[in-house]
Amino acid sequence: MKKQVFQSIDEYISTFPEDVQVKLEKVRLTIQNRAPGAVETISYGMPTFNLNGSYLIYFAGWKNHISIYPAPSIDKIVQNKLSPYLSGKGTVKFPLAKPIPYDLIEKIVEYQLREHQKKEKQHIRNG
Repeated sequence: MKKQVFQSIDEYISTFPEDVQVKLEKVRLTIQNRAPGAVETISYGMPTFNLNGSYLIYFAGWKNHISIYPAPSIDKIVQNKLSPYLSGKGTVKFPLAKPIPYDLIEKIVEYQLREHQKKEKQHIRNG
């Protein structure tokens, strides 16, 4: 079976049932609101937000959940809230049967932004 190739996040989201589309669109908007300078693209067949030429965060819809990649290793307070959703190395899974914790997604994006900025500063210093 040939894997579907998507040209945009809109096209990707449109392939899901309507109730899942609503959740995926809200994940997308949550990321956009926290990372307004990030550029939307498709990478590895998934919606991706890039910042300054490198990936910031991916998300994907699945049959029973929505995933965010990569799973951050963040402070203990957020880690306690995040731990029920961790699945394997680098993956956060939010079950579709439960409310999606968009506030937690905001914190993941904020963390990814801080890490991205640290890497950029380090890259500039190492020149």
